[in-house]
Amino acid sequence: MTAAASDAERFPKVRIHESAYVDEPCDIGAGTRIWHFSHILTGVVIGEGCSIGQNVMIGPNVTVGKNCKIQNNVSLYEGVTLEDDVFCGPSCVFTNVYNPRSEIVRKHELRKTLVRSGATVGANATIVCGTTLGRYCFVAAGAVVNKDVPDYALMAGVPARRVGWMSRAGCQLGPDLVCPLDGTRYLLVGEHRLAAAD
Repeated sequence: MTAAASDAERFPKVRIHESAYVDEPCDIGAGTRIWHFSHILTGVVIGEGCSIGQNVMIGPNVTVGKNCKIQNNVSLYEGVTLEDDVFCGPSCVFTNVYNPRSEIVRKHELRKTLVRSGATVGANATIVCGTTLGRYCFVAAGAVVNKDVPDYALMAGVPARRVGWMSRAGCQLGPDLVCPLDGTRYLLVGEHRLAAAD
C-alpha cells in the first residue's frame, strides 16, 4: 500500500500530496489541503478548510484552527496555537525558545505563542515566542514582533510597533476609523485598543 493510499484511508476528506508526510496520531479536518514536501508531526490538530503550503512543518502538538492559510516555507513549532482564519505569509518565522543555544537544552523552557482569530502575519515576519497576536491584527512583511499585539493593530518595523489600525476586512483605517471596503465603524477603547462599533 502506498503512502498516498494510507493517507487517503486515514483522512478521506483531506487532500494530501504524495510528497507530504503526516505522522500518527494527528487530527485533520475535512476540506484541508496539504501541499508538496510538508510534514505534519505527531499530536497536531488542524481544523477544517485549511490550506497548508509547500515545505511547511507543523508540530509536534500544535493546534491550527479552521480556515487557516499557511503559505510556503513556514514552521509552526510546539507552543504555537493558531485560532480560526489566520493567514501566515510565506517564510514567516515562529520561535518557541527565547534564548536558544546549541549546546544548552531548553525544551522545558518553551514559551507559548497565541495567534488570535483573523490575524495576518506577513511574509518573512518573525514572531518571537511568548507573545499573543490580537484578533484581526496585521503584521507587515519583515516585521519582528517581540511583545503582545492588540486587536486590529497594524504592526511594522524591527522591533514592530503599531503604525495604524486594520479593519476585519483587511483594509487600513483612516482617521474616521471606517473601513473603506465594507463601511464597518470602529471605536477607540482607551489609547491602545480598537473595537468594532457595529
